[in-house]
Amino acid sequence: MADAPCTYVEGKYVKMNYKQVDVVSKTFATAVAQRGWRRFGRNFIYPICYGCTECKSLRIKVKDYKYSKSQRKAINRNEETKILIQDPSIRQEYLNLYNKYHSYKAKRDGWKHCDIDMQEYHETYVAGANEFGKELLYFIDDKLVCVDLIDILDDGISSVYCYYDPDYPRHSLGKYSLLYQIRLAENLGLDWVYLGYWVDGYKAFEYKEGFGPMEILEGFPRVSEKPEWKPWKREK
Repeated sequence: MADAPCTYVEGKYVKMNYKQVDVVSKTFATAVAQRGWRRFGRNFIYPICYGCTECKSLRIKVKDYKYSKSQRKAINRNEETKILIQDPSIRQEYLNLYNKYHSYKAKRDGWKHCDIDMQEYHETYVAGANEFGKELLYFIDDKLVCVDLIDILDDGISSVYCYYDPDYPRHSLGKYSLLYQIRLAENLGLDWVYLGYWVDGYKAFEYKEGFGPMEILEGFPRVSEKPEWKPWKREK
């Protein structure tokens, strides 16, 4: 992919390495998640930006996770929220919610937004799921309010993408969906929740700093290279 203006760091340009794999094993998906690669559809991607290493990968250590007071409140506020786990699918209801969420983010946080259509959604979030990609559907009073797309891998859960109804701020659906991933990983006997990228100072990633303990990965090693994760704590 050619260089394009970076969303995360002003004045920088981004270039992504794309590896398209039509049929992939959970073993391969786990190996590349351990190396900071992300999956969207059939594409596994990671940045290869000249002169910049601001993008880091984070993962939550499930075994030692400590819930904060505010996180426990979010869990309690969602006692009546129903959750369904299934293979990724596509409905007009999903597109409506996705576009509503991104329209809200565009107005509040200045995100670039263009409505997604059926084909783009399928290529990005449904295709390439194989046996490990899942969608978590959240319902309040039988209304779909959140869709959380994940990969359930050999050693952890990899967060793919989450979008939710901004009309339910009391339920902290973004935060709660990640807390549920942690609980799900624990129930499945998995060690990690892979959070994807983090860039210091980028507002949209700040929520990730409230979860821990975590580890951070420098760079994006090749499959043949050993990844070196280190304990991480946000410096105050």
